[in-house]
Amino acid sequence: MLQTPAVLYCAVDTLIPLGGKVQPGFDEFGAALDHRGIPAVWVTSRSRLEIDDPRRKMDHRHPFIAEGGCGVYLPEGYFHLPIAGTLRLGRFTCIPVAEPLPAASAALEALSSELQVPVVPLRSLSPRELAQNSGLPRQLAELARHRDFDELFFFAGVSDNEITRFAREARERKIELRQHGMLWSAAIGASLKRSVVELSKLYSRALRSHPKIVGIATPEEAVELFAASDRRVLLKTKNGEEAVAGQKARELSLEEPEVWDRLLEGLVQKG
Repeated sequence: MLQTPAVLYCAVDTLIPLGGKVQPGFDEFGAALDHRGIPAVWVTSRSRLEIDDPRRKMDHRHPFIAEGGCGVYLPEGYFHLPIAGTLRLGRFTCIPVAEPLPAASAALEALSSELQVPVVPLRSLSPRELAQNSGLPRQLAELARHRDFDELFFFAGVSDNEITRFAREARERKIELRQHGMLWSAAIGASLKRSVVELSKLYSRALRSHPKIVGIATPEEAVELFAASDRRVLLKTKNGEEAVAGQKARELSLEEPEVWDRLLEGLVQKG
């Protein structure tokens, strides 16, 4: 592994929409980083299976953090280091941060039963019901519900007050709930910050240096990632978006044609 002044942690859910077109220039940006030996770690709320096709199409060969900080996935042979406490998941060595399934499923079911707030896990649906309730094409919907750590679900006919009560009780029980449009996810022990820290330790061991942690995200994805970053780049998707409270960041607009060139130039100059 080549020496590098920085490791990028890039939140990709907005940049690579499900079933949509990749943000113009992002593919070339990744290739330019590879040419300069700067690792780009993808950060996503999606599952290992969901992110597989975009990684293949864009030739992404670096680690990624999936399911919103539930696990760190390392490609085969990426680090030639002994790593304790890993799991083998598909083609990847995984550093688990959250508890693997079925821990979240059991906790979600128990909480739903106790509070009498009905929830519907995606894994319980038929293929047709899954496509209807997720809003995704059938193939993408199937990939979305096959998770390693978190449980995707939706609330069935409940009020906002009941959802608030459910979320409050979940926090008390250390169940991490996140909202993804109409869907929600539940995990036990998920932490994007810890995921970044654990992976950064491996880069430091492999490189025998301490490269800067550079977090790159749009506003809706930035809060947790920026908390773990030494340097921050906020990618604004429209005019008037507010900065992330309490987080100093360089701001760039995705509407600018030269946004990726400017970002790359800043990385190279600052080192």
